Amino acid sequence: MANSLLTIDMITKEALRLAHEKMSFVGTINRQFDSEFGKSSGKIGDTLRIRLPSQYSRRQGSRVMDVQDSEEQNTSLVTATQDGVDMKFNSRELSLDLENFSKQHLEPAMAALVSGIDSDVIQGCTKLTYNLAGTAGTPPVDLASTGAARAKLNQNLAPKDGNRFIQMDSVTMGGLVNGLKGLFQDSTQIKEQYREGMVGRTAMADFYENERTWTMTNGADVVGAIDQATFADGMTTMTIDGMSAAPAVGSVFTIADVYQVHPETKAAYSHLQQFTVTADTTPTTTAINFSPAIYFSNGTNFARQNVDAIPVDSAALTFVGSASTGYVQNLMYHKDAFTFASASLPMMADAAKCSVQTYDDLSIRCWQASDIRNDEMLTRIDILYGYAAIRPQWASRVTS
Repeated sequence: MANSLLTIDMITKEALRLAHEKMSFVGTINRQFDSEFGKSSGKIGDTLRIRLPSQYSRRQGSRVMDVQDSEEQNTSLVTATQDGVDMKFNSRELSLDLENFSKQHLEPAMAALVSGIDSDVIQGCTKLTYNLAGTAGTPPVDLASTGAARAKLNQNLAPKDGNRFIQMDSVTMGGLVNGLKGLFQDSTQIKEQYREGMVGRTAMADFYENERTWTMTNGADVVGAIDQATFADGMTTMTIDGMSAAPAVGSVFTIADVYQVHPETKAAYSHLQQFTVTADTTPTTTAINFSPAIYFSNGTNFARQNVDAIPVDSAALTFVGSASTGYVQNLMYHKDAFTFASASLPMMADAAKCSVQTYDDLSIRCWQASDIRNDEMLTRIDILYGYAAIRPQWASRVTS
């Protein structure tokens, strides 16, 4: 029996299935906000404000109550990035069965689309991650570096609920798997949870092999100093000097004698608080933007305190790694450190063949129109999405 022409719904559903399967990083992070966008009623536009949990400090003893304000913090998730892939088919190709059509056309098209999205999201999220473990320039061959990253998640109170993951490039993964080959196992549970790139589970995390991990290249200078005398709680910019070149976005640094504290007890840890540069600056600009915001007050912001001391003028800044050198930034994270959302694009009223399909809150639109002169069907597949770091403290880079 002759094959029937593929319908627009069939093509859209298959494209969606392929996209869902290939999202190695996006498929492992928080997706709870997809349904907030693209509703037919009560639309919120392209920006969703996400409320973060309030922070409090304890009162010791039976002294007079110390009532604290419930100051809610928030971050924004913007779905403003529209990506797509465009194709054309003739009548013969559209008469193929779905399996052959998928292998010949949809699979390579969706691989290109999803790879680009996954790359943008993992790189963007890694740049917003300020915790870093490992030794720059030394690929891990045992669990020392991943164990240090695991410790950073623990020290920042990331849940130990089975939702921790590691994205690692294949070169680093190859060395690590060789050193730990007895620890990774192809268990029934792993087979049931299979997603493209998954290697196995150890050290309290699922390991994924992902060539889209970001390589951070430091600026031409990695040593500087603070050049300001006063500091305010919540500061995310500061003036520096002594650097001949601007630090790169995503580069990680520490400030001399500024140690991280436990999020609840406020007891100082034995390691310096790490920060990441969040915006481009020119070599002649002495102010840099960074994350996380510095909170050192014992007063109204005590609950948010994240360092044990106020930075001081002339305190040294030390960046991870050497000048003008690139380092692969593998990433360990809890699912809720980051979030990704896709919005349902509208169905075009004058389009005879337009389909929007959603699976596991991932939304894709497929739109076709014919070219009668060349006996071709023009096809565009689109996705509208955004991402945000909602709890970056629940993630840590593993440098290689």
